Amino acid sequence: MAALSNLAPNRLTSSSPAFYKGCPTASEGGGVAAGSVFSLVNVIPPPPLIFLVPLVGFPMGRTVVVLGGGISGLAASYHLSRAPCPPKVVLVEGSERLGGWIRSIRGPDGAVFELGPRGIRPAGALGARTLLMVSELGLDSEVLPVRGDHPASKNRFLYVDGALHPLPSGFRGLFCRSPPFSKPLFWAGLRELTTPRGKDPDESVHSFAQRRLGPEVASLAMDSLCRGVFAGNSRELSIRSCFPSLFQAEQTHRSVLLGLLMGAGRSPQPDSALIRQARAERWSQWSLRGGLETLPQALNAHLTSRGVSVLRGQPVSGLSLQAEGCWKVGELPRASACSPPVLSKLLPPEAAPLAHALSTINAVSVAVVNLQYRGARLPVQGFGHLVPSSEDPVILGIVYDSVAFPEQDGSPSGLRVTVMLGGSWLQTLEARSCVLSQELFQQEAEKAVATQLGLKEPPSHCLVHLHKNCIPQYTLGHWQKLQSATQYLAAQKLPLTLAGASYEGVAVNDCIESGRQAAAQVLGTESNI
Repeated sequence: MAALSNLAPNRLTSSSPAFYKGCPTASEGGGVAAGSVFSLVNVIPPPPLIFLVPLVGFPMGRTVVVLGGGISGLAASYHLSRAPCPPKVVLVEGSERLGGWIRSIRGPDGAVFELGPRGIRPAGALGARTLLMVSELGLDSEVLPVRGDHPASKNRFLYVDGALHPLPSGFRGLFCRSPPFSKPLFWAGLRELTTPRGKDPDESVHSFAQRRLGPEVASLAMDSLCRGVFAGNSRELSIRSCFPSLFQAEQTHRSVLLGLLMGAGRSPQPDSALIRQARAERWSQWSLRGGLETLPQALNAHLTSRGVSVLRGQPVSGLSLQAEGCWKVGELPRASACSPPVLSKLLPPEAAPLAHALSTINAVSVAVVNLQYRGARLPVQGFGHLVPSSEDPVILGIVYDSVAFPEQDGSPSGLRVTVMLGGSWLQTLEARSCVLSQELFQQEAEKAVATQLGLKEPPSHCLVHLHKNCIPQYTLGHWQKLQSATQYLAAQKLPLTLAGASYEGVAVNDCIESGRQAAAQVLGTESNI
């Protein structure tokens, strides 16, 4: 998300006559979330743009135009429209539907298949704020919680050496030998407590984990986690940017474990009946009865009721900064989404340093295969399992959808699982310009569930979707790119603010929070809106 604002009494000029009629052009896609392997986080598409302008054709006063109708853009519009003195808000989406990667499809039997995210975590201040929004939208009765005593909360697995291995849980689990690890994880914890603080300003996730927790944890657990969260390579991803709480814990307290313990519970959080229920029942995640797309649909209805103009199917715009300090908006050829590399091409020549920084933030693709089986049973009960790259370069992991949310199984009920494919295998195919057919992904997915879960019968229903460039990669030095962009914007006093999944968080909650923060900055208020 980029926020472009004209706070001075300048005019906004446009080469598009439609703009003067109150119909600004837009980029397609934006700040949205799609499903990750463990719903630890969710695949995020490129961010929307936000800019504050005195727009010709609308009433006097501020008009905020939000480009991109994904979850970040919807959240930004939501918070803007609920301000004490709200500006005129225009939400513009390049495609014909809102929600971006958040998309739920009902099968012929009523089963819900998530093409993007399938659950949202309620933990922390960000999780609480999302639940507060859900309550404000009147969706409390639609929430499907996964409580702390549920198998999907307690059980997660790694697939290593041709077998499923439960990850240790609870304090006692640290003292027992838990394959695939050769020793109890207590020893990794002891190593962590006695390891000195790192001196480098950034470090790869693999290097950080190996230094503090040992080679097994790095090559099995953290490798799998990076594949499940970012569909990325732990040897390339940045610990500082991908897992900032771990990096800050080491920097502040020398030990990650001590830092997490001493820093727990200090962040102020909003309060509501739904938030209190989630805490009391120790929810690990939640969804909505009709699928997570219910959330952007409810946001759209709410925005319309509050007078927000929602425009869809608009072409991409180019941006140029005029001598008098106002933005000129002109049409460019249609693009699929306003990711940082695409946004960098929309910026004017004067912003070349910013464009260069944005162009280096890349994203990877993920194939999502939804499978349904009649009369089948899983060999284990849990949320799902992750697969380290050393075990299978094709499969990132498999989510056991029916375990977490059996209410979405349809009638008659069928077992639902989702297979995520990507990593170096998919990157190699893309680099070679290979044909990426649905048949290829379905074949690999069915082979994986047959081998890893014993589901050898053909599925009764199958959906295959390839999400191109859907997960931003926070590689080593990512923080420097952001710092460079921020310093350039401040020095040049450009009316532009960057936010969204490509910068400081790829989870659904992160995207919603980025929209809230962008709205607060545009309104010139504190971050408690």
